[in-house]
Amino acid sequence: MAKGHFFSFEGIDGSGKSLMQQLSGKWLKETGYSVLLTKEPGGSDFGRQIRNWLLDKSSAALSAKEELLLFSADRARHVDLVIKPALAAGKIVLCDRYIDSTVAYQGGGRGLDRDFIESINAFATGGLVPELTFYLDLPLEQARKRQKANLDKIEQQNGAFFHSIIDSYRQLAQQYPQRIIKIDANSNIADVAEKICRHIEAYLAKAGNGHE
Repeated sequence: MAKGHFFSFEGIDGSGKSLMQQLSGKWLKETGYSVLLTKEPGGSDFGRQIRNWLLDKSSAALSAKEELLLFSADRARHVDLVIKPALAAGKIVLCDRYIDSTVAYQGGGRGLDRDFIESINAFATGGLVPELTFYLDLPLEQARKRQKANLDKIEQQNGAFFHSIIDSYRQLAQQYPQRIIKIDANSNIADVAEKICRHIEAYLAKAGNGHE
């Protein structure tokens, strides 16, 4: 059985990460790979309940600590029941948000201690890290123009919150250059998708999973 692979997509809301996940998945399927598209929060049954509660504007205000622990509970179940079984079955898993979102949002945005966040991430995932992460880098002003009208609780935060998140993502990309590929998301959709697919293609060929 072919070895599974794990890639994640990161960025602020409006950066195009979800669209790029879908387009990359479509290309991989057409190339002949078995692909699972999933997301956080909400990639498992339990996670969907957590997602609805976390992002519902009518729900009670949560502290940064509570938010972190709920996202981490979602991740633990998602990894154990969805991601790891798919990898064991030889699938390519494309995840819309993963551990870097927690560092960027709960660390950069909410101001929680990064070392503590990374220890929680490691515990929740059992140390499972994506082989490649595509960070869709886009100025906040451009991302705002792309967003839908009905924003959830996190999307409604102010500019300073999101600038801190962008800074945190950029720091992560500098810290982990072998894993995190920073993509200029201000280009047209086709060019961004092409660039990501070429990175995936090269990685799979190097890993010995290239298709003719």
